[in-house]
Amino acid sequence: MQVTETLAEGLKREIKVVIPKQEMEAQLNVRLADAKDKVRINGFRPGKVPLAHLKKTYGKSIMADLVNEIIRDRPGTILSERGEKSATQPSISMTEDQDEAEKILSAQADLEFTLSYEVIPPIELKPTDNITVTREVVEIAEDEVNEQILKIAESARTYETKKGKAANGDRVTMNYLGKVDGEAFDGGAAEDAELVLGSNQFIPGFEDQLVGVKAGDETVITVTFPEQYPAANLAGKEATFDITVKDVAAAGEVEINDELASKLGIESVDRLKEIVRGQIESQYGNLTRQKVKRQILDQLDEMYQFDTPQGLVDAEFDNIWRQINTDLAQSGKTFEDEETTEEEARAEYRKLAERRVRLGLVLSEIGEKAGVEVTEEELQRALYAQLQQFPGQQKEILDFFRNTPGASNSLRAPIFEEKVIDKLLTEVKVTDKTVTKEELMADDEAEGDDKPAKKKAAPKKAKAEAEEGEEAPKKKAAPKKKAAEDSAE
Repeated sequence: MQVTETLAEGLKREIKVVIPKQEMEAQLNVRLADAKDKVRINGFRPGKVPLAHLKKTYGKSIMADLVNEIIRDRPGTILSERGEKSATQPSISMTEDQDEAEKILSAQADLEFTLSYEVIPPIELKPTDNITVTREVVEIAEDEVNEQILKIAESARTYETKKGKAANGDRVTMNYLGKVDGEAFDGGAAEDAELVLGSNQFIPGFEDQLVGVKAGDETVITVTFPEQYPAANLAGKEATFDITVKDVAAAGEVEINDELASKLGIESVDRLKEIVRGQIESQYGNLTRQKVKRQILDQLDEMYQFDTPQGLVDAEFDNIWRQINTDLAQSGKTFEDEETTEEEARAEYRKLAERRVRLGLVLSEIGEKAGVEVTEEELQRALYAQLQQFPGQQKEILDFFRNTPGASNSLRAPIFEEKVIDKLLTEVKVTDKTVTKEELMADDEAEGDDKPAKKKAAPKKAKAEAEEGEEAPKKKAAPKKKAAEDSAE
């Protein structure tokens, strides 16, 4: 086999590989000899088929298998021998001339193909003990714990039927029928629907018009669906709802005590407070870690500057750009709405793609040198988390990860990255700083840990606004805006 480098320009490489026809024929003969005792051909006893006849009958198909194996396996061997790592799957090109291909399959011509790829640049790791980060810590007050418990307690709150008019905080039980232009629409009707006035569960204006109703009342209210309502056929439309009030109930008092804890399935109020405090600490801890990670990545970004494989950058940019356009489409916004242009946004997110690729290569090198590994147990936990996010689609997800080569990398990569960050946190200088929750959440809210530098949040802002808006209608609750608070586990 002859291997000749025909291009070495920056990170780009092109390798011409030639395997002489004599070598190909020798490998073919070995395979034919191996097949001789296995094939059955009429007129010949097992193992007695002449090699020439065997070659005439099966030679081209066996040679085709051999060529496919070489094309599949040799590139990895060649790169390994050269001490190179390809950033992406090497591109392989070979003759498309039918006559030439026939000669190769008949061992009458050399097998020639070309490998084109980008190498991962060598990275010389630098000391990390000069990296300094500030870890913001929030002290959780008892009042905040109690406030969160009261929100959770809404799921355990009792209501008692009352006489008179409904007020904010009361629960109204009703039948409703929604209409647009006088016609009922899908998902706009419900019977015995319960709504706590002032909870902001339904679209704006709906609950306000129920204040003052009594059991037995029949009324019609008029509301306008938000412009960004997920159901396109309702967005921005004026709608009427025929309401029949069946019951008005006043909310019972909620006290934080053992009885409340018991209603929530917790053995005691102390245990309830412990659980809630842990949940709040976890939420703040996630924000703190994001900000610490961002500081580390920013400093690594300053420490390491090198050319990045454009194939990786292109792939990363495509992923980002696809998400950005999805976010904008879902929010009904344009780049102009976000005070930028598509050209400026492309340039900014291209920079972000380059940063992500470069930092990914640096973290990979740090982790590899440190012996960081992702265990099978960690992968299984990540897979289980994926399954929980998509109830009812477990089989499809499992089939995808089982049958798609490289799919597990989407689970492995983020785990590996977080473990590398954990390692770096044992090496860098960390200073704790006590802050308020407002200060913790003030910067980079909903931005992630590697946003671009300037008008970086434009499409992300659109996404955040969309997520804060109304949910799509669910079964029989078209006016609903969002689900109630999660209960304690």
